[in-house]
Amino acid sequence: MDTELVRIDPVHPDPGLIARAADYIRRGLLVAFPTETVYGLGADALSEAAVDRIFVAKGRDPSDPLIVHIGDLAGIERVAIDVPEAARGLVEAFWPGALTLVLERAEGVAPAVSAGRTTVAVRMPSHPVARQLIEAAGVPVAAPSANRFMRTSATTAQHVVEDLDGRVELILDGGPASAGIESTVIDATGPALRLLRPGAVT
Repeated sequence: MDTELVRIDPVHPDPGLIARAADYIRRGLLVAFPTETVYGLGADALSEAAVDRIFVAKGRDPSDPLIVHIGDLAGIERVAIDVPEAARGLVEAFWPGALTLVLERAEGVAPAVSAGRTTVAVRMPSHPVARQLIEAAGVPVAAPSANRFMRTSATTAQHVVEDLDGRVELILDGGPASAGIESTVIDATGPALRLLRPGAVT
C-alpha cells in the first residue's frame, strides 16, 4: 500500500484535510495523527476489522488492549458503561488531556480493542488535530502509539514514516508532539483508583 504524508496545521487544522482523514477512519482505514502525548495510529473503535488492522500494522500482540479516544464527554457513553464517582474528579481536572481511564466497556466497542476484556481504556485528547478528527469521524477512535510494537513511541511524523510506511493509508504531520511521552493510565473499575502506567499527567 502507498502511505500518504500530509502536512496539517497543529493549531488551526484545515477542515478539508480533517474531513478527508475522518472519511478514511469511517471507511475502516488507518490514519496516523498527532496528539499532545505521542502520535496515534487511529481506526474506528466500533469496527472489529478496522481495529484488527492496527494490530497487523504495528505487529502488536492481540492480547494487548488499545486506548480509545473520544472527542467530547458525550462520546464516553458510546464506549463505557459508566464513569465511577471516584473517577469523575479526574475527568473534570484532566480531560481533555493526557489521562487515560480504564472503565467498564460498552457493548458497541469492538472486542479486539479490549483484547476480550470487559474493560476499555478511554482518553479525550487536547490536541486540536486529534479532537477535530475524532469529532468529524463521528466514531470513537482506537489509537495506540503510531510505531511498530516494542519500538519507541513516535513523537514526530517522520518517526511514523520510518516505522509504518506502507502499513497505513494516511499520516497527518502536525509537527512534534508536545509532551513526548504517553498518557498516564488509571484503572477506575475497582473499589479504589489504581495507577497502571505513569505518564504525562503526574
